[in-house]
Amino acid sequence: MKKVFKIIGFALLFIVVLLIAAPFIFEAQLKDLVKKSMNDSVDAAVDFSDLDLSLFRSFPEATLIIKDVSIINNAPFEGDTLAFGEEVLLKMSINELFKSSDKPKKLDEIRLNNVFLNMKVDSLGNNNYDIVIEDPKDPEKKDSATAFSFDLKHYEINDSKIQFLDETNNLKLFLEDVNHSGTGDFSLASSELTTETEALISLEYDSINYLDKNLLALDAIIQMDLENMKYSFLENEATINQLPLTFDGYVKVNEDNNEIDLKFKTPSSDFKNFLAVMPKTYARNIENVDTQGNFIVDGTIKGIVDDTYIPTMDIKVSSNNASFKYPDLPKSVQNINIDLQVLNETGIAEDTYISFDNVTFQIDQDKFTTSGKIRNLTENMLVDLALKGTINLANIKKAYPLEIEQDLNGILNADLVTNFDMNSIEKELYQNVNSKGSASIRDFKYNSPEFPNEIHIPSARFTFNQGNVSVPDLKLTTGQTDLAAIGTINNLMGFLFTKQQLKGDFQVTSNTFALSDFKVAETESTNEDAPADKKPKKTTNKESIKIPSFLDARVAFSINKLLYDDLVLNNTKGVIIIKDETASLQNVTSNIFDGNIALNGNVSTKATTPSFKMDLNLNALDIAQSFNGLELLQNLTPLAKALEGKLQTTLNLQGNLNDDLTPMLTSLAGNALAEILTAKVDPEKMPLLTMLDQRLNFIDFKNINLDKLKTQFTFNDGSVEIKPFTYNIKGIDVTVAGSHSFNMDMDYNLNLDVPAKYLGNQLGETIGKLSGEEIDAMMVKLPIGLTGKFQSPKINLNMDKAVSDLSQKIVAQQKDKYLQKGLDRMNAILGNKNPKTADSTKVNDSTTVVTPPKKDSISTPEKKLEDAAKNILGGILRDKKKKTDTTSNQ
Repeated sequence: MKKVFKIIGFALLFIVVLLIAAPFIFEAQLKDLVKKSMNDSVDAAVDFSDLDLSLFRSFPEATLIIKDVSIINNAPFEGDTLAFGEEVLLKMSINELFKSSDKPKKLDEIRLNNVFLNMKVDSLGNNNYDIVIEDPKDPEKKDSATAFSFDLKHYEINDSKIQFLDETNNLKLFLEDVNHSGTGDFSLASSELTTETEALISLEYDSINYLDKNLLALDAIIQMDLENMKYSFLENEATINQLPLTFDGYVKVNEDNNEIDLKFKTPSSDFKNFLAVMPKTYARNIENVDTQGNFIVDGTIKGIVDDTYIPTMDIKVSSNNASFKYPDLPKSVQNINIDLQVLNETGIAEDTYISFDNVTFQIDQDKFTTSGKIRNLTENMLVDLALKGTINLANIKKAYPLEIEQDLNGILNADLVTNFDMNSIEKELYQNVNSKGSASIRDFKYNSPEFPNEIHIPSARFTFNQGNVSVPDLKLTTGQTDLAAIGTINNLMGFLFTKQQLKGDFQVTSNTFALSDFKVAETESTNEDAPADKKPKKTTNKESIKIPSFLDARVAFSINKLLYDDLVLNNTKGVIIIKDETASLQNVTSNIFDGNIALNGNVSTKATTPSFKMDLNLNALDIAQSFNGLELLQNLTPLAKALEGKLQTTLNLQGNLNDDLTPMLTSLAGNALAEILTAKVDPEKMPLLTMLDQRLNFIDFKNINLDKLKTQFTFNDGSVEIKPFTYNIKGIDVTVAGSHSFNMDMDYNLNLDVPAKYLGNQLGETIGKLSGEEIDAMMVKLPIGLTGKFQSPKINLNMDKAVSDLSQKIVAQQKDKYLQKGLDRMNAILGNKNPKTADSTKVNDSTTVVTPPKKDSISTPEKKLEDAAKNILGGILRDKKKKTDTTSNQ
């Protein structure tokens, strides 16, 4: 007996050792086998990061886990990812491991976890998912030589996504949060498959969104006839959002096409079925809603699916005299009638149409009715629509639990009909749009945390004409702003049904228009882990003025008082053209600072940082007012602070803007030509002028006349450079050149050409040999350097340069004087009747040539002359106590 147990023990030990060792024995072989088989079977690059084999996880079956599986397309989709899976789990009998490598291994179960399947059909009709390599012996037969055969008992797809894009039909289908499982026996020719499916479905066709993350669920038992590839629905129930539907029929896969024969309907006629169609967010707690009347969905889909045909269909949605009331809301929706049909009788896709007749609802006394037909859905869609009725918008939230931040209010009236084709809309052939009727809204109020004030539209009327919509009356107020507008909307249908910008032409008048009333508060998410569409938003303190991206309009405006930042502009007129988040200003004029301005240019908020480019003409502006009101002027011409009078200038500038559309000064670049029309100087308002007034006693800054002073300057990167200019101040030529920064650091050079006569009798005391005429003609060059800041300047009087300049002039003058005297004496000795000056080399035709003496031949006390120059400059720059006498001598 012990021997038997010993044998059993050794056998069990051997099995355990084998189970432990098998993964190491077979794993490398399986890796090569799987990778080679996959790549040999498909026209694509297949790869994975790792492969694990376990014999314990689901004993007596082996479990094979393939991680990070990717399938990358070859041409014509080269580089595109067809599929990626985080994990693929395969289960098979342990016996399958011991099969030779040339025989496929039967799989019992397969699980796909976190898979993304990206299917695509390009504009030429090529698809990226038909990648199975054909058998060269039989092109109609796909190669079946794979590493595995799928005799499945169970399969799962968990937490996955499926995307299908068909560029030929402009179709986008997206399934996310896909969880699907099936249990059956694929090894039998006929068996039942029990399935459970749940996903969020989004569908967009021809740029129109029909489904947006709608919940789709299906629990079904399917009869599988694998020999004939026919799958019949036995017991099943599907839900779309919360609408239940039951199915009967089958789907059959033929060699050249697919065959469909399905019937579906709502299992009950309760009107709660209608509320269940709505997205779950907008149809909460429907089990407690009190409903009357019915809602029925009944349809059939039958026919062939191939490259030419689609199944015929007849889907009816109906309700008669129904109503509903939510228990926690004060009002009910009554008199609900629906008669909608989706029909295709030919199997040709473009013959599908939707019709809806007498679709009505009523809240209190307000009744609204619509009817119409949409035909030719897949080609040039034809729309025929009629709307009539009145709605008090405030009652909608009182009857239906809409989750929106803004309060709806106002009375909407509509009575219009329209018909058009989408090709005409897309090609902007609005003469083909036949519309007539009118619509109006009154006492509409719009509150949002994004705007600082309530937007109120007391009245607005719209008249629908052939191809356009005229707006004979629109009034709006918000904050301090009021405006009235008339105009035309050129493409309302294009804006509503396609992605076109709203185009129009308007004339706007306003008594007061404040730009701050249209600041948009930016929002940010409070939960970074939440999906993008479900993240709660909070308003930040940051506000900005944004030019609407959906507008393409021309607006001629006249505004009595325009409030821009801290400025008040009066009688502002002009034209603004809005397009592509850019506002172009044309011939805009306004009165400000007792003068007027003219603007031409553009402002754009398209980029993250707004920008502008503008030409400005400022005419006869009051200098003091404009300096106090314009930060730009304070930085461009800081000395204007000490001026009183009128200024005109032309500015060409560009740069970035702050969020409130005021210039970002450090980004400015451009040039300007400024002219002072009339001005008086008050040096006490500017420390720089006060210090110059103290140092230069021959100029009285309080009596300077700067009328007609002109200067040009350029600016870039926060620095202003003045083009050199000369201005005469009571006989003194002053040349100015240099630059300063917007933080008020300056680097300027002043060159003064001072008449010596301003020194009075001091010249006679210093150099007695100079005559009065010589003193009057004498000019002194005085360079002055200005550095530091305008409020705390550093003044450098270049005395050495001034002394040197004056010395040279006096020496030269004395040399000429002594030379002339010598020539006069020599001519007198020689008896010349027509003596020449020192510049001549010949006295007359009969006399000897007189050569001027050489430089060293004249004995001149140059040291004394230099001292004399210093004494003269000392008189120019002496203390202010003698300034009055000096001024009187001028």
